[in-house]
Amino acid sequence: MPRLAREMGLAGLTATGVCSMVGAGVNVIPFMIQRNVPGIGPLVLQAFAFAALPAVLAAMAYAILASAMPRAGGSYVYVSRGLGPYPGFVASFSQWFALSIATGVVSYVFVPFVRDVAVARGWIAVAAALEVGWVRLAVSLALLWTAAAINLRGVALYERLMVPLMFLTFILAGVVVVAGFSFDHSDFASALLRRGGPAIENVDASPGAWTFLSASAVLFASFIGFDSIAQAGGEARNPGRNLPLAIGLAVGSVGILYILFTAAVYHAVPWQYIAVEAQRRDLTAPGLLGLLLPPFWTAIIVSAAAVALAKDLPAMLLAVSRLMFAWADDGIFPGVIASVHPVFRTPHVAIIASGAMATLGILGSHLAGDFFLGVDILVSSMLVNFLLMAVSVLTLPHRNPALAQSIAVVPDARIRTALAALGVVVLGGFLSVHTWKDLTGPAGAWYFRSTPVWAVVMAIGSLVYWLEVRGLRRAGVDLRARFASLPPE
Repeated sequence: MPRLAREMGLAGLTATGVCSMVGAGVNVIPFMIQRNVPGIGPLVLQAFAFAALPAVLAAMAYAILASAMPRAGGSYVYVSRGLGPYPGFVASFSQWFALSIATGVVSYVFVPFVRDVAVARGWIAVAAALEVGWVRLAVSLALLWTAAAINLRGVALYERLMVPLMFLTFILAGVVVVAGFSFDHSDFASALLRRGGPAIENVDASPGAWTFLSASAVLFASFIGFDSIAQAGGEARNPGRNLPLAIGLAVGSVGILYILFTAAVYHAVPWQYIAVEAQRRDLTAPGLLGLLLPPFWTAIIVSAAAVALAKDLPAMLLAVSRLMFAWADDGIFPGVIASVHPVFRTPHVAIIASGAMATLGILGSHLAGDFFLGVDILVSSMLVNFLLMAVSVLTLPHRNPALAQSIAVVPDARIRTALAALGVVVLGGFLSVHTWKDLTGPAGAWYFRSTPVWAVVMAIGSLVYWLEVRGLRRAGVDLRARFASLPPE
């Protein structure tokens, strides 16, 4: 039976994390947050910086566990061996659902970037066509399934594509940073006046602690993506070294980029203008700076942002498909999902199934008329995942001491325990804040709230899990022994 091929090096793993992180998280969310959390006003940058804390603690937990358990479907393997099979399923199913929906959201948000390119080039008819519902839907679906086709062809093609895109992302984001710091609010007001735009309105904002924490919980979504690296553990070369190193490189480099990028845009564009316009339309960073730049440069940076967004998709699909593969390979999901293509050596059934769930993310964004439902689902689900990851760092030495001896990142048990305990407190706090905000905020119906949607999906997934586990027990499988060791290579 064909198995996954260990063909991905450090560059490919780092590119997987970077390409999963840099996209809507920096080009859209820091500006549309003015709609999702009204009143955050001038404190977006501070809330963004604060949101990095739980991300760093979660990344530490991932790096610690990855050094000891380098296998495909990272988060599932880590928690199932460190805490138990069902918590492992909950952590990874939350992640699978979140990233699948996020993949659909990214596909859907891609279209406004293409629209902004058309506007910058003066192609008014094309821009108007992209505002038509069915056209936006068709473009989103075409982009998603192109990314799925790249994943189906294999890791070698994936790595050749993603590594150059990672470097291109940093270079072109640097252009936005330089452009943003080259202008100030007075320049923007003058440009707006010349173009006959509306005057910048006075907006009162004095965000309190709750508004600040709510915004940070949403902005936390921008840092999600480094976890994709762990899911490629079954295809990584020298995984015990390269997985933790790639996680550190991705989180560090992207965190610095996020702060510089967001600061640059808010340096050039008044937050009052962003707050007002966010209530009227979907905003992007390049679209905002386009009012200050010549059409040629506007087209360049908007095109760069579109590329940054599109390149998220192959990395995200790689992550979610490997989670499904790991479940099926361990026997807790239908075995057909663990099928590996005999030629490309990719989990083709899992890739197609994940693409189908991402398609629902596109349709949900389209029907809801607001992609932030998908963002809220992403935050809720990944906070559950990261919280269980931190708990697993605490429990692994007691539940599975043999595997704990293989930990190579933060080998000092006392320091590791302190970091994991801090992670449990911080991530649990963020989850509580986000859940309360979700359940008490305005919504047209229960299915426009992320928490009940997550609960319903988890119930369905859990039913499948328990049916498969019951089948394993009837077949005489020793579940304790199976979850005491790592899956085969």
